[in-house]
Amino acid sequence: MGGADKALLRLAGVSLVERACAALAPQVSGIAVSYNGDPAALPQLGHPVIADPFPGGRREGPLAGILAGLDLAERRGAAWLASVPVDAPLLPGGWVAALAALGRGGVPVMARSRDGRVHPVVALWPLSCRAGLAERFAAGERSIRAAAGSLGAVVATLEAGEDAFLNVNTPADLARAEEILRSRG
Repeated sequence: MGGADKALLRLAGVSLVERACAALAPQVSGIAVSYNGDPAALPQLGHPVIADPFPGGRREGPLAGILAGLDLAERRGAAWLASVPVDAPLLPGGWVAALAALGRGGVPVMARSRDGRVHPVVALWPLSCRAGLAERFAAGERSIRAAAGSLGAVVATLEAGEDAFLNVNTPADLARAEEILRSRG
């Protein structure tokens, strides 16, 4: 995206981070935003902003964000963490409950679209998997899919429209998302 902060990109006048929070709000009991930039740059979200727990602002990728989220979820007394990438603004409503219903206790549950693609950040993470994920991370693993797979993750197909998992990585993707939203009214 030419160096632009994806979280702050606007889709139909609303930032991607605000869209992600609004989509999750009816599905979960609490929200936190994993963000490694200056939190003052974010719009007022009304949710805690957490950063990867590394000195000097070192960024280690989405798995580090999942670990930070699991730590916060544990402090809040939650049993699960739902994760979603900020750059997937068209995810279907109800995906958290759908994954919970298709999963089995104690292992991560990752979403798969009808075309067979796995979307490892669209997932549910039981707090019991935190130690195993941290162990893999400490050993150098940065792939969410590989780390979750080592813990016996379940991959569950979500019956959603073909555009539900559109990932905004380019200006063309953002334009496509705008077009989809316009067509939905």
